[in-house]
Amino acid sequence: MSVHTIPPASGARVPWHDVHPPVRAAVERFLGGPVAAATTQPGGFSPAAAVRLRTEGGRRAFVKAVGPEPNADSVGIYQAELAVAAALPASVPAPRLLTGFELDGWVTLVFEDVEGAHPELPWRRDQLDRVLAALHEMSAALTPSPIEVPRIGETFGSSFDGWRRLLDEDTTGLDPWALRHLDELAELESGWAAAAAGDSLVHADVRADNILLTDDRVYFVDWPWACLGAPWVDRVCLLPSVGMQGGPPPYELCTDLDPAVTALVAAMTGYLVHHGRLPDPPGLPTVRAFQRAQGVVALDWLRRRTGWA
Repeated sequence: MSVHTIPPASGARVPWHDVHPPVRAAVERFLGGPVAAATTQPGGFSPAAAVRLRTEGGRRAFVKAVGPEPNADSVGIYQAELAVAAALPASVPAPRLLTGFELDGWVTLVFEDVEGAHPELPWRRDQLDRVLAALHEMSAALTPSPIEVPRIGETFGSSFDGWRRLLDEDTTGLDPWALRHLDELAELESGWAAAAAGDSLVHADVRADNILLTDDRVYFVDWPWACLGAPWVDRVCLLPSVGMQGGPPPYELCTDLDPAVTALVAAMTGYLVHHGRLPDPPGLPTVRAFQRAQGVVALDWLRRRTGWA
């Protein structure tokens, strides 16, 4: 897929001046002065504010804030992220949460402003190698998990059933290979939660737009889906987006033929394929195209892993 056809990992961000006024006032009180500059960060899909702020006194922070419109589900996601971010130990390579609060239906998180940038797209191999090494180091450091979070089967159990859902839905336009093996894919997918179980703290949503690179560190941001899983979960879940965004295909980066990995790849692919066929959620006009493009890469990977004709 050429760089010109890579779907953007960005949605409809809320500018700082449109954030609920009492929320803006509360952030300014915490930061100790009026905001002099607010720069929206485009990465990510939620219909929320994601801004780098600088006060008149020179203090900096990165602020995320979301309200109940236009997508009420986003509030619950930010509540989950607030709980995780507040519990993460300082050893985790994530921006430090300075404060967070709920006000008038809005959820707000104020982080330290990391002077970093997302990986370049299409992926550069040197940056990809840094990220993969950082994921390996992070999974080792977070095994066992230092905080209490749900198990991966609880977090994604209602979503990673795409092939099983397609058994009872219209399959017009479904990839011919997937249609031919739909029953087998549904069965393979059904064992994913046990296969991916573990006691590591996993991010579970690692993509280029959730990574910041500085000169000497790799930061992983946006932790609402954090859960307990196998230490290899984050690497496996990252690879379809890497392949879709101009990096090496997943089968070149993961040569482990463990059936447990294949079960997770099946479930992840079913999720991407099934969700990519759904209408755009309210306030998230770009997420389905992003899922569909990842689904193409993941399906090719799954086909290779199963060896099914």
